[in-house]
Amino acid sequence: MGQVLGIFVSNGGVPKLAVDSAEISLLGLVGDDQADKKHHGGEMKAVCVLDNEILTKLQSEGHPITPGSTGENLLVEGFNLTIGSTLEVGDCILEVVSAATPCKTIEASFTNGYFNRISHKKYPGETRWYCKVLKPGRISISG
Repeated sequence: MGQVLGIFVSNGGVPKLAVDSAEISLLGLVGDDQADKKHHGGEMKAVCVLDNEILTKLQSEGHPITPGSTGENLLVEGFNLTIGSTLEVGDCILEVVSAATPCKTIEASFTNGYFNRISHKKYPGETRWYCKVLKPGRISISG
């Protein structure tokens, strides 16, 4: 069974900052915003999820990535993060709909600014995922 290790929000941009709980609407976490609405946010990119296994792998490679630094809303472990899979988190149900394409705004999280290290095209599966919200509700960090 999967669990939520971290919940992150910001008024736009990165890093996103940790909170203990949040309300998730059809458009994402209440209180979270995106600076670039053309490429982020909306119903099909409502919640950005990163698996802790990827975070720790990147850290072991020497990248200065930290929870929230690549713009993810949720840091999770124990979920099957593939397109079409669903995650039950708190009162919510999310569906993975696409890989989140990395961009230069997260380059500080990577050695030599190599943000494409989390490109699904270059490193299949080693990425952040966008989810749509199937069931809104409240979420909190797993205890």
